[in-house]
Amino acid sequence: MTVPEERERWSSSAPAAALPEPRPPAEDRAAWFSYTAAGDQIVWSAALSAMLGRVPAEKEMTRQVLARYVHRDDHATALGGITEAWTSRNTVRVTVRLMRADGGWFDVDCRLEPMMSPDGTVRGIRGTVRDVTARERARREVARLTRRGETVQASLVEPDPATGLLTRARFADELDRALRQAGGALLVIRTQLMVDEAEGVRPERNAELLQESARLLESQARPEYLLGRVGPNEVAVLLAGSSWPVARKQANLLIEMLRTETAGRVWGGLVRFAADAEAGSHDLLIDAEQAWRQSRETDVPVTLVARPVLLRDRQGSYRNRVADALGTDRFTLYSQPILELQTNRVTRHELLLRVLDEADGPQSPIHVLDTAERLDAVYDIDLWVVERAMRLAAEQSGVSLQINLSGRSVGDPRLTAEVERLLATYAVDPAQLTFEITETALIGNLSEARRFADRIRDLGCSLALDDFGSGYASFRYLRLFPVDIVKIDGEYVVDLVDNPQDQVLVRALVQVCQAYGIHTVAEFVQDEPTLRMLRELGVDYVQGYLIGRPTPVSPGRLRSS
Repeated sequence: MTVPEERERWSSSAPAAALPEPRPPAEDRAAWFSYTAAGDQIVWSAALSAMLGRVPAEKEMTRQVLARYVHRDDHATALGGITEAWTSRNTVRVTVRLMRADGGWFDVDCRLEPMMSPDGTVRGIRGTVRDVTARERARREVARLTRRGETVQASLVEPDPATGLLTRARFADELDRALRQAGGALLVIRTQLMVDEAEGVRPERNAELLQESARLLESQARPEYLLGRVGPNEVAVLLAGSSWPVARKQANLLIEMLRTETAGRVWGGLVRFAADAEAGSHDLLIDAEQAWRQSRETDVPVTLVARPVLLRDRQGSYRNRVADALGTDRFTLYSQPILELQTNRVTRHELLLRVLDEADGPQSPIHVLDTAERLDAVYDIDLWVVERAMRLAAEQSGVSLQINLSGRSVGDPRLTAEVERLLATYAVDPAQLTFEITETALIGNLSEARRFADRIRDLGCSLALDDFGSGYASFRYLRLFPVDIVKIDGEYVVDLVDNPQDQVLVRALVQVCQAYGIHTVAEFVQDEPTLRMLRELGVDYVQGYLIGRPTPVSPGRLRSS
C-alpha cells in the first residue's frame, strides 16, 4: 500500500520541485504513476516528480502531459504502449525519453499494467518507471559506432562589420581579377596608436583609429580604387591599372594624409604587379604586409617593392616570422565551453589559438594561419598547439579538449608520429582529445590525412569536422573520414529562429549525421530561442556566447559543469 507522503496530486498547493542540477533519481524510492479513466485523473509519486524536476500544472489534461513530459520523438511509442496494455489487458514494457524541467532528458524503462474493475473492464493504467539512461547511452554509442563503420568507406563574403570595407577574402578576389586584366599596385597600410605607458594597450582605441582611417581613405582615394580590411589594423588599397610613378605618388599622399589627420602612427607597403603575374593575390598581400613591417623597422612612411618577391624568399621569410612568434610567446591559447544538450552540462572545451598583436593584444589567427598554410609553414604552429593541449589534458584528467588542425598538417606524415610521442610523454588519456579539421582547409595529401584519421582513432582519440556545410566537399568528407563529430557552420545558426531555410538545412544536416552515426555541434548559439530550436532539431552539443565566451586558458579551470 502506498504511503500518503509518497504521492503528489495535481493541485495548486503542490510545492514546485526544483533541481538546480541534473542528478540521478534516488534508488530507494519507487517512481510510478497511475491513470484512471474516470475523471481523467493522474497520480504519481514524489520520486517521479523529482526525476522530472517539476510538478504538473493543475487540471492539465493527459494529452498535455504527454506533450510536456515525453520526448517528442517518443510520443508514438508511449501512446502505442498504453493502447496495447489497455486493449490486450496485458503488461507492456516500453523504453522512452522523459523531459526534465531544465530542458534535458533521460531514458526510462516503463512497465505499463492495466488496472481492472470488478466487472472485468479496464479502468486505468499503472506505470512503474526506472531510469536506464546509462544503459541507453551505451546502446546508442554502440549503434553510432556501428553506423560509422558502415558509412565510412576504404558566395560572396559580407563586408567587414567594423569598417564597412571589403573583407580580406573578398578583397583577394578583386585583386585576383585585377591580376587577370591589367597591371597596377597594391598598398597595405598599418595604423597604430602611440602606446601610453600609463594606459598600456587599449584595443578599443585602436579600433576607433582603424574606423577613422577607413573613412578618411574612402573620402580621399580615387573612386576607381578598392579598399579592404586585410588585418587587425590593416587597410589595403588596390590601385588597378595605375602606373608605378602614379602608384608611388598616391601611396605617399594617402599615408601623409593619415599621419596628419589621425593621432596614430602609420606605415605602408607598396607592391607593383603586372598582368598575369606568377604571384597571386595572397602572395601580393604577404609582400605588402612584409613591406609595411620594414617601414616600421626603418621608420620610413612607405617601403616600395618594385616586383613580387620570389616564392622561396617569401617562404623563408614567413617561416622565420612563425619561428620568431613561437620563440617569443606571441601565440596563446583560449578555450570555449561546449554544452551537451542531453545532460545540460559542459562536457567539452574547444581550444582556440590567439596571436598577441602589439597594438590590440590577443587577435584571431585566421590571417596568420591562412598565410602559413599557403606558404607551407603551418606545421610548427599546429604542433605547438597540440603539445600544449597534451599538457593541459595531463594536468586536468577527465576534461575533454577539441584541438583545431590545419588541413596541411593533417596531411603531413610527421604529425601522426608526434601525436603518438606526445600521448606517451604526457601519459594522456586519448579519449580526452578530439582533433578538428576545418572543412574548407586545403588538405595537402588526402591519403596521408586518412591515415592520420585512422591512426588517431586507433589510439582512442576522436575526429571532428569543423564548419560543416560551408564547402562543396562536406558530404564527401563524411564518407572519406571516420568523423565522430560534425560542427555545423555558425552561418546557418545565427539566424536560425527567423530563417525557415536555415531550419530546413540544419534539420537535414542533423538527420544525415544521425544516419551516419555522427554527433552534431551547433556553433554561434547566442540566445535561448535558438537553443530551444536546436534541441527540437536533435542537435547533440552547442557552443557560443550563450554558453560561454572564449577565455584565456588557466591551469585547473577547465572543469565540466
